[in-house]
Amino acid sequence: MTRAIKILLVEDDASIAMVITAALEEEGYTVKHSESIAGRDALLAAQNFDVMLTDVILTDGDGIVSLDSVTEARPNLPIIILSAQNTLDTAVRATDTGAFEYFPKPFDIDELVRAVAQAVTQQPSSESNLTDDTESLPLVGRSQAMQGVFRMITRVLRNDLTVLVLGESGTGKELVAEAIHELGSRRSKPLVTVNTAAIPHELIESELFGHEKGAFTGAIARSIGKFEQAHGGTLFLDEIGDMPLEAQTRLLRALQSGTIRRVGGAEEIAVDVRIVAATNRDLGPMIEAGQFREDLYYRLNVVPIDLPPLRERADDIPALAEHFLKLAEDDGLPRRRLDDAASAALSKREWRGNVRELKNVMFRLALLAREEVIDAASVEDLLSQVPNERSAAPEGFDSALSQWLSKSAPADGTLYHSALAAFEKPLFEHALQKTGGNQVKAAQKLGINRNTLRKRLGELGIDPEEFIGR
Repeated sequence: MTRAIKILLVEDDASIAMVITAALEEEGYTVKHSESIAGRDALLAAQNFDVMLTDVILTDGDGIVSLDSVTEARPNLPIIILSAQNTLDTAVRATDTGAFEYFPKPFDIDELVRAVAQAVTQQPSSESNLTDDTESLPLVGRSQAMQGVFRMITRVLRNDLTVLVLGESGTGKELVAEAIHELGSRRSKPLVTVNTAAIPHELIESELFGHEKGAFTGAIARSIGKFEQAHGGTLFLDEIGDMPLEAQTRLLRALQSGTIRRVGGAEEIAVDVRIVAATNRDLGPMIEAGQFREDLYYRLNVVPIDLPPLRERADDIPALAEHFLKLAEDDGLPRRRLDDAASAALSKREWRGNVRELKNVMFRLALLAREEVIDAASVEDLLSQVPNERSAAPEGFDSALSQWLSKSAPADGTLYHSALAAFEKPLFEHALQKTGGNQVKAAQKLGINRNTLRKRLGELGIDPEEFIGR
């Protein structure tokens, strides 16, 4: 006769406990339920369990803090943590206990049942080397999308897998990189950040790999590059999609070999760095256009973490807004809080600048609001003064493109290529006009390969000589 698998459920919400119990019993498990830490300890003292599921906030204490006694007495008991908390801190604390799995509420009951089945046959990790100091990182959100981000972060903390963070500008990609470093095993070593979009193309290799004295005009002394500076720690390559192809080739070689060579040098230098890269660009089309190396993409995209734009997680806006008001208070601004109507007004906005834009608005409200409690009128008055757009140009382009589509009506099957050609031709002509027909400079201005530019000029019927001397 097969032994019954016994599950201990520690949950003070009766409705949630009822749903979980029903789902597990339907799978043939025996479930014992407690609403408190005291009841949990009494059941553990009296019986053996195969898996324990526990909430974080219980009637008589913190379910995570109180786990030390459980793991000490039952080191092989798989523990699954359930939480309604909305910060990365909870996810990290759960992982730091050696929990088998962490589920933010609301969760998919089928996923939870599958995790229980896996826990029955597998042993949880008992490693614990993380810190608890994550409150300074404004990675906040109870939305499913953000909870998925938190779970991905916790899964890469105890390894050195390369991470590619994807997301629009302002979504917090640099905060993910900081969290991965500060909460992981390399936190005692440097976190070095390189914004590849902010470095002139001709200097980026020197910035990454360093250079020897006399390697080029102006190289009056040896310079140590970012790879060597980050040795033992983490190198964050921000806006990796803006890196020129030549530098991409050298970066790929460094990642493959684990060594770098300074510009103008002959010595191969071993470097030990964890790579976190980020981009707000869609690298797929760039690979097709020859602007980004496909082999480098696969080398970087080992663990992708996709940060959702704020407009796709509007439920997180009130919590983020309150978080930023607290940060503003910590910076010496007056104490403020939002009433319900003010939170609703913030949640209706599209926030094209994402979390960064929301933070700026909340700091302004903290400074300018006349009362401690911020009402909807104050929010709407300030938002009316802040354009809800990245710039006027994208709106104008969107409008022009919509008019072109409505007037030209390309035949089915040709729409994509027709629209692409209609966009590319004036863009290339503009670049050639600004550079006097110089194709090398035009390619640099556009951020594409010179051979790609020449090929597209021929396909689009553009004669670069017509722009010489303009």
